[in-house]
Amino acid sequence: MTYLQALLGLSVFIAIAVGCSEDRRLPHWKLLAVGLGLQFLIAFIVFRVEMVQRVLTAINQGVSAIAVATEAGTLFVFGYLGGGPANVAYPYSIDEPGATLILAFRVLPLILFFTVLSAILWHYRILPLIVRGFSFVLQRSMGVSGAVGLGAAANIFIGMVESPALIRPYIKQLNRSELFIVMSCGMATIAGSVMVFYSVILADVIDNALGHILTASVISAPAAIMLALIMVPANEEATDQKIELSTHYHSLMDAITKGTSDGLKLMVNVGAMLLILVALVALFNSMLSLLPFPGEDSLTLQGILGFLFSPLVWLMGIPWEEAQFAGSLMGIKTVLNELVAFLALADVPAGSLSPRSFIIMTYALCGFANFASLGIMIAGISGMCPQRAQEIVLLAPKSLISGTLATCMTGAIAGLLA
Repeated sequence: MTYLQALLGLSVFIAIAVGCSEDRRLPHWKLLAVGLGLQFLIAFIVFRVEMVQRVLTAINQGVSAIAVATEAGTLFVFGYLGGGPANVAYPYSIDEPGATLILAFRVLPLILFFTVLSAILWHYRILPLIVRGFSFVLQRSMGVSGAVGLGAAANIFIGMVESPALIRPYIKQLNRSELFIVMSCGMATIAGSVMVFYSVILADVIDNALGHILTASVISAPAAIMLALIMVPANEEATDQKIELSTHYHSLMDAITKGTSDGLKLMVNVGAMLLILVALVALFNSMLSLLPFPGEDSLTLQGILGFLFSPLVWLMGIPWEEAQFAGSLMGIKTVLNELVAFLALADVPAGSLSPRSFIIMTYALCGFANFASLGIMIAGISGMCPQRAQEIVLLAPKSLISGTLATCMTGAIAGLLA
């Protein structure tokens, strides 16, 4: 039954995109075949090919090595606050496991360290080579231009503002559909700088967490392109430019210095945003508790969002008895952000989600499609191309819908093949 739900869900998600389209004609069968086929192919390779699973396991072991290296730095700077019970003598007794995990001192620094590593990989042309490889696949399979393919592929590894910056000179030349594709891919994926962070959050509750998070972004990219072409069809000839990627950095030390500066800003912003969002949810729940509500439990934001998003997660293949909790995660991700949702997923109450549902939600939550990101995207891309600011503002809400639908499709496909 759950498999039929997911297949129905894929059809409904595409139907929603058609309903939101600027041209409500049925999409060409080739677009659907290539888009869905590429998603299923990637998911099949990841879930069913043993060699790929070994590679993902090795990547996850690399994350563990990064976490250990980061802890060496946090221990040196923050002392016992930056380490765990295995390598620290605490000046007080520990009664509860996990009580020593202070997010600001042990988890957030991963963002800083991985941002520097990304800068080093970019300087030595390793990351640009990987981005170009994915760009080539998207260009050949989905028929997008070089600039769009590069922008879409870069979204898998860097942020929703940083990736359009790679094609900044070409943004004003993109047609309306191409611009929307770049925006949709930004909403449907997450940045490499936070992938490791999220994988550490989920490490204790899911095997090969980084492999799943990386795979989710890879699967969501063709989904976002397909949905973007349905919602804003290409009525103009595609741009065709040869894109050159700059190195950004003059030396290894320059990469480390600039990477540290960029990573520090991101780390502080993530920490501050997390503090504010959790506080706002607590305040909102306190206000809701004053309202009369039947039963022993009080009305909460999570409960309201769970009710609203239950049908959406059910269409991904989540059993109805788990849909309330899963829907609350999807709602939190959309209204607040994916970080708060991942933290809630990592702290899931026993029996709330089955292992299969947990996999589905891991994939469905893996995207930047939320209201805060909407503002970031509008400000970032409009700043790069002021002459198209009005068009970007009009397309932004649509990109929130296409990005959300793309991650929902990714969750449904993961549930079918996991």
